Amino acid sequence: MLKKGFNTKALHEGHLEFSPDSVSVPIYQSVAYPYLDAKEAAAIFAAEKPGFTYGRWDNPTVMVFEKRMAALENMEAAIATSSGMAAILLLCHHMLEAGDEIVSSNRVYGGTFSLFDVGLKKMGIKVNWVKNPENFDEWEKAISKKNKFVYVESPSNPSLYIADLPALSKLAKSHKLPFIVDNTITSPALQQPVNFGADAIIHSTTKYICGNASSLGGIICGSKKLIEDGIRKGPMRYMGPSMAPMNAWLSIMGLETLSLRMERHCNNALAVAKFLEKHSLVESINYPGLASNPYHKLMKKQMTSCGSLMSFVLKGNYNDATRFIDSLKVIIHATHLGTSKTIVTHPASTTHSALGETEMKKAGISPTLIRFSVGLEDEHDLIEDIRHALENVAKKKTHPAHPSLSRLLY
Repeated sequence: MLKKGFNTKALHEGHLEFSPDSVSVPIYQSVAYPYLDAKEAAAIFAAEKPGFTYGRWDNPTVMVFEKRMAALENMEAAIATSSGMAAILLLCHHMLEAGDEIVSSNRVYGGTFSLFDVGLKKMGIKVNWVKNPENFDEWEKAISKKNKFVYVESPSNPSLYIADLPALSKLAKSHKLPFIVDNTITSPALQQPVNFGADAIIHSTTKYICGNASSLGGIICGSKKLIEDGIRKGPMRYMGPSMAPMNAWLSIMGLETLSLRMERHCNNALAVAKFLEKHSLVESINYPGLASNPYHKLMKKQMTSCGSLMSFVLKGNYNDATRFIDSLKVIIHATHLGTSKTIVTHPASTTHSALGETEMKKAGISPTLIRFSVGLEDEHDLIEDIRHALENVAKKKTHPAHPSLSRLLY
């Protein structure tokens, strides 16, 4: 059989089962499915015959998306969820019990940090944080006999820490632990962690997979044993964080242009990063696509390109950071990433504010750290918008900080 390439799978995988067929994947906006007779219903529920049971467990439109994502990540199976956080929670619930421990880098999305640090703690589960993940010895020291898996977000949001995936996979396997990778920031178009030893892959499909900020979603890709025999028959049935058919359809539409979009994202991001790297008001720029970045060589080994997410530290204080953001005209100020429109975010006061001052410092998030998710606009327009905003900062017409954010002026 012909081995399909990435783009062919992104356009066709999982769609062949439909009869009658249609060019666009149909939206099955239904929670129940009629059966020919009682015998057929019993056979489908017993998994003796292909079919669908109930909308919380399965859906034809969602099934296409799951099969397509599994194919793109080179995994056996996938299960879609209502959000990226739902995917992480579902996986943790399936794999962990009270008294268990996990190992994770502290360079993770703010929601993930809160789930691990607060949510899992309430369930009697301990997280052994690797607070300096660049130091491989710390990963080894963090592993205990109670650990159930090793978790990493690579690249991370917003610090863009890039993990040595083969090394972490080897470490996890030496302790007979599953290795789980959050691949949201790159998408499978730029990085496929299974090639470096990942046992399960998580995405917030809300980001690059969907691509236009129109639908929430998450997905877990892994073995058939983990997904079909484990999560789908277990916690998905009694917890129910399932993906809606419409959201699955929107994500399917996103996959059809994923590779093309990521190419444009990467080209624009590199141009913006090179501009910021040379600007006198920029203290530092964090984009592994730049040759000057400490993760550049590792990125080249594991990824086909660097993606669109970047962060930079503006010279000055919190007031200067807010003035910069407020001066942008084309770039949108929002707490999102991975969409076709360029977005600016201030992590310390929004997405990562729940970490608190101490943990933000450990994660490298300062009051003047600004994050860009570079979109698909014309390169010239983006750079001119940023140039204008930096000129406004240079005028030093600062305004008072919001009282609730005074703690950020450390």
